[in-house]
Amino acid sequence: MIYKFKSKAAGDVIMMAPQGDQLLKLIGKTPGAQGIIEVADMPAAVAALEQAVAAAEAARQQGEQEAAVEGRRSVSSETVSLRQRAWPMIDMLKRSHAERAVITWGV
Repeated sequence: MIYKFKSKAAGDVIMMAPQGDQLLKLIGKTPGAQGIIEVADMPAAVAALEQAVAAAEAARQQGEQEAAVEGRRSVSSETVSLRQRAWPMIDMLKRSHAERAVITWGV
């Protein structure tokens, strides 16, 4: 499945199912074929995503430090980070909130 998040305030954000599911779970939404993020829920969604990004960055940094101490190469630098995956959605949430526009998918 592919998620296509739409808002009148921003361009579409398209994600594959695993990444879309992850972001929806992080903001407290049940992953599914259709849904909506109401304007009132957007500040909490932004905060949840930013908090998750900060936690993921801290864990990645810790993993890189442990790998360096053990003399092995860290694989986290070769993967797409949560920060990179979440940024388009965070931007869409902020723009949509500013313009009081809902975000929908699958409709």
